Amino acid sequence: MKRILIICGAVLLMAMNAKAQKFALVDMEYIMKNIPAYEMANEQLNQLSQRWQKEVEAKGKEVQTMYNNFKSDMVFLTDEQKQKREQEIVDKEKEANELKYKYFGPEGELYKKRQSLLKPIQDDVYNAVKKVSEERGYQVIFDRASSQSIIFASPKIDVSNEVLTKLGYSK
Repeated sequence: MKRILIICGAVLLMAMNAKAQKFALVDMEYIMKNIPAYEMANEQLNQLSQRWQKEVEAKGKEVQTMYNNFKSDMVFLTDEQKQKREQEIVDKEKEANELKYKYFGPEGELYKKRQSLLKPIQDDVYNAVKKVSEERGYQVIFDRASSQSIIFASPKIDVSNEVLTKLGYSK
């Protein structure tokens, strides 16, 4: 009997201490699309990327032209001239690849530019989400846009518009 009372008391204490966790959702794509600075930064990155891509493609075409000229002139060239032209083509191809890596590599110019333009905006959004979480007492806020495992979620728990309001963009 004493044991049952102790167990019941422990269960009662645990039940009183248990709190329902509060969680919410945000849609980062929706939030970002409603921030004009983000859209402008994306447009700037796209233009820069296209310009660099054209430059890389021009280098590639130059290599292809050199190779085609070499193939057509090959019967008239001496062995020494062939080796020299082959080396020029290899060097130009290497230069084209280095340019591509410089612009589009993991630590390339596009990556650096994206970091400089988008990171401050993303940090502001993160801070706004954090403020909403602290003010409303949420333990977890999920990103609806990146979570493929969310099949259905009630619109009542979506706090995307509150985040936009914290950022100064009312919806």
